[in-house]
Amino acid sequence: MSTTVKLSSKYQVVIPQLARAELGLEAGDELLVLCKSDRVVMIPKPKKFTQRTAGLHRGVWEGADAYLKDERDSW
Repeated sequence: MSTTVKLSSKYQVVIPQLARAELGLEAGDELLVLCKSDRVVMIPKPKKFTQRTAGLHRGVWEGADAYLKDERDSW
């Protein structure tokens, strides 16, 4: 989806209906605003950060059981 919005005199923008529907946004929802050097990115604020980040970097722990067993056996 690509569309253009206009910044109002109060520095407000309206999120297009298609974008609201696609993201499941409703009135009162909060957005995180990220500022990059040449753009502004708005994303829906997760209701619970723990659920949003659950499972990230799970690959770091792959093989940890074998490593721990080897360490314990060496004692």
